[in-house]
Amino acid sequence: MSIDLPNPVTPAQIDAAATLLDAGQLVAFPTETVYGLGGDAANPEAVARIYAAKGRPANHPVIVHLPPGGDPGYWAADLPADARALIDAFWPGPLTLILKRHARIPDAVSGGQDSVGLRCPSHPVAQALLAAFSARRGGHGGVAAPSANRFGHVSPTTAQHVRDEFGDTVHVLDGGASEVGIESTILDLSRGFPALLRPGHVTPQQIADVLGRAPRLPDGGDATAPRASGTLKAHYAPRTPLALLPFDALEPLLAA
Repeated sequence: MSIDLPNPVTPAQIDAAATLLDAGQLVAFPTETVYGLGGDAANPEAVARIYAAKGRPANHPVIVHLPPGGDPGYWAADLPADARALIDAFWPGPLTLILKRHARIPDAVSGGQDSVGLRCPSHPVAQALLAAFSARRGGHGGVAAPSANRFGHVSPTTAQHVRDEFGDTVHVLDGGASEVGIESTILDLSRGFPALLRPGHVTPQQIADVLGRAPRLPDGGDATAPRASGTLKAHYAPRTPLALLPFDALEPLLAA
C-alpha cells in the first residue's frame, strides 16, 4: 500500500517505529482525532506497558487500531451487517465499533470484558505505521492505542503535547496537529442493537442515516453497556448543553 507521508515523517521512521512495536515497545503516533500511545494489541506485556505509562485502571479497555484493508473479523467473534455497513461508510475515520471479542484477543485489551473496540484511523502516518506493523504479523497486526497522555489528563493533539507528558520515555512520530481534536465516536454493536457510548466527530444522525435507525443514546442508567475507552466522568459530559461556534465568534464572548 502506497501512502503519502507528511513532512518530516519518512518511510525509514515508519519502519523504525514498526520495529519498536514488533519488539513490544510503545510508540506515540498521530491520528485524525488525537495522538495515540500504541503497543502490539496481541502482546499482553506491551498492553501492560500502555496501562503502566498512563497510570490507567486495568479494567478500562483500550481501542485496537487497524490499517486500511485490515481484517476486523480477526479481532471480533462476529461481524454483524450493521458493522459492515458502518465500516464501509466511515472507515478510515473517527468511528470506533464495539464488537464481541474473539477468543484469541488478550483480556488486557478489553479490560476483562467479552467485547473489543476496533477503529481504522484516516491519518496517513497512522495508516503507514499500522500497515507496516500489520505486515510483520501476516496481515493481522493491530495496535492498541488510547490517547497518549497520563490517565485523567487532557488528550494530546500535537507531538509536543506528548513529549510534554512523557518526555523522552516514549518514541513519538510527529505528524502535525490532529485535525479533529477529540476522540473517536464509540458505538456499541455487541448486544444486538446500536448504542452510542461516547460522542465524537461522527454524529448519531450520520449513524442513523447508514443504519436506517437511530442508535440508543447514553443515559447513564444502562447497566449492561460495556465499559469503553474515554468514557469516565473525567473525560466527557454528554448531557451538558453544547454550542458549536465559529472561531471568530469566540472573542466577543470571552470579552463579555
